[in-house]
Amino acid sequence: MIIQVIKLKSNLSEEELLKRAKEREPQFKAIAGLLQKYYVKLGQPGQYGGVYIWDSPESLQAYRESDLAKSIPGAYEITEAPNIEIMDILFQLRE
Repeated sequence: MIIQVIKLKSNLSEEELLKRAKEREPQFKAIAGLLQKYYVKLGQPGQYGGVYIWDSPESLQAYRESDLAKSIPGAYEITEAPNIEIMDILFQLRE
């Protein structure tokens, strides 16, 4: 499994950002290989993120090449390039 962490800055209000995220939720639920996605708020105003759990590097790569992934900057009106980290999961505590 793979963890992908995306951190971004947006000028949208939290209310508007959540509204847009909820509108896009069905599209994310339909992605093959996406086991879970957590929508997170970081410590500074206007900073948010997504924590994705992927079943394989291939699923992650397919998503990264998708129109949905490419639409994130516009959908959330991000103000600078997002910070993206990719990590391999060695093992998990619980099943």
